[in-house]
Amino acid sequence: MTVAHAPAPGGPVAAGADAPTDDVVPFDPDAAWSINPRVAVRPEPFGALLYHFGTRKLSFLKNLVVVDVVRSLHEHPSAAAALDAAGIAADRPLYLSALDALARSGMIVPVTDQEQQT
Repeated sequence: MTVAHAPAPGGPVAAGADAPTDDVVPFDPDAAWSINPRVAVRPEPFGALLYHFGTRKLSFLKNLVVVDVVRSLHEHPSAAAALDAAGIAADRPLYLSALDALARSGMIVPVTDQEQQT
């Protein structure tokens, strides 16, 4: 049986779809990244909940190592350096995939040259 669904109020972004936006920058592990200033991180027993106040999007981080890496991104010259500092080697592609998904959803953002100097 096929069920038709009405569009969500507010369009695909309000519905939580991965709608492309003009301000999403492709994830580069060799670039510096930080948590988006519009994102709140709430610790949870399973890991953390990320809430983006601009898009109202929620992300669940169910891995404590990912939570630690995301929280430490601003302390490192690149995402790759943050993974190195966390001792991630064997499962690196999985962690890079997780960071890529967070970048595509706007939860993490690239750090500008000016921000790196401060």
